[in-house]
Amino acid sequence: MLSRLDYKWIVGIVFVFGLFMDLLDMTIVNVALPKLGEDLHVNREEAASTIQWVVTGYLLSLAVFIPVSGWAGDRFGTKRIFMVALFVFTSGSLLCALAWNIESLIAFRVLQGVGGGILTPVGTAMLFRAFPPEERAKGAAILMVPMVVAPASGPVLGGYLVEYHDWRWIFLINIPVGVLGLVFAGLFLREEKQPNPGRLDIPGFVFAAAGLAALMYALAEAGIEGFGSQRVLTFGALGAGILLLFAYQELRTREPMIDMRLFRNRLFTTMNVAQIVGYSGMMGGLFLLPLLLQAEMGLSPFQSGLTTFPQAIGVVSMVQIAGRIYNSMGPRRMMMAGMLGSAITTLMFLFVDLETSQWWIRLIMLCRGWAFALVLIPIQTATYATIRPYEMGRASAIFNANRQVAASFGVALLATVLSNRLSAHGGILGNPATRDAALTSFHEAFIVAAVLAILGMAAAAFISDREATAMMRRAQAPVAEEEIAPVVAS
Repeated sequence: MLSRLDYKWIVGIVFVFGLFMDLLDMTIVNVALPKLGEDLHVNREEAASTIQWVVTGYLLSLAVFIPVSGWAGDRFGTKRIFMVALFVFTSGSLLCALAWNIESLIAFRVLQGVGGGILTPVGTAMLFRAFPPEERAKGAAILMVPMVVAPASGPVLGGYLVEYHDWRWIFLINIPVGVLGLVFAGLFLREEKQPNPGRLDIPGFVFAAAGLAALMYALAEAGIEGFGSQRVLTFGALGAGILLLFAYQELRTREPMIDMRLFRNRLFTTMNVAQIVGYSGMMGGLFLLPLLLQAEMGLSPFQSGLTTFPQAIGVVSMVQIAGRIYNSMGPRRMMMAGMLGSAITTLMFLFVDLETSQWWIRLIMLCRGWAFALVLIPIQTATYATIRPYEMGRASAIFNANRQVAASFGVALLATVLSNRLSAHGGILGNPATRDAALTSFHEAFIVAAVLAILGMAAAAFISDREATAMMRRAQAPVAEEEIAPVVAS
């Protein structure tokens, strides 16, 4: 039956297999974190700072490998690289399900991120090359199914599997989907290579991976040992130094992995700064809430998933409205309103105690989703408004990588704050005897998340509506080709 379809629809079907798994794994794990820590015997006093690496390792790996994906697809062929990425992701999922301790699970999550970081950009490129320019809106519509369904269903599906089966099933469900995707890709996809793919910037890749890893490790250790620890200071300085070498390498090479020269563009830089600060607070808050709901309030994983799910409803219900008001309101005011809404809804968690109704928390999450949608639309539209067409691919790599770095930084930072405050108040995560101290620690961590949103609002104040709208028509076509996928991170 598939052989009778136009090739463009075959590409769409195959890509949905991989994209759905990739996006599902961004949200399905959060509700399982307390159970993971319990089953893999993580020390309760270090639980928050340790299990955050299950999320951070995946996101950080995505960030490092996203810029490599475009070159790999052009050099070795999109079909081959897509299948390799799908195989790596599926294999990583199987290994995650077989993990025997927290360290092995973190390592296998990093392997998953390698596959996921390559999978989505290469698949997106295949999809939009298969659709002619006048039909690319149809290609974008294909992506909307996994983009909306996967992140929204992750917490609920993950909670159900953890509560009624076993946490290992949140990884095992990827196996049949991945195998089917590999079979379909092998049988029906066509190979495509580009004549002049250029060279891979190996020094830049090594510096980026090492620098980010060292900084995240220092941040995680700060939650246990404090920011004055010799180990924290050493790894923090090492990470910062390596990232400076990365910036120098990218500025001097002819074919950089990340084109730092694009940051000379004021609007592009402003949008990326606003994204990094604001998005880190949003994703960090999503890491904290399931821990609070399960470890301290006693909710089951499935109940926790149902309680966080309304945020996805809020995003989906507001996206269309946000798209319609963008031209009249402009990106600056929209992003400032969204960041302000994120800060207010985060601060509302300060009024949540151990007896608070789940419906009150769900209302907060719904409003949080509305605010998130007001941020997503202008970020997707205005970031590329002054980027020239031939720079679009490199700008896309920066935008995607920055988003994953922001998410991993937010999770690591808020896990560190939570660990630090638990230690200061004498609280232990999940210990009934210290529930009040733990609740206070969570409240203080949510304050930091709100501060990040406020900083994002301050960064958004520097957005120029005039620059964002002057070249909008020219930017819309390239953006549609390169930047549909980033919405999935919501």
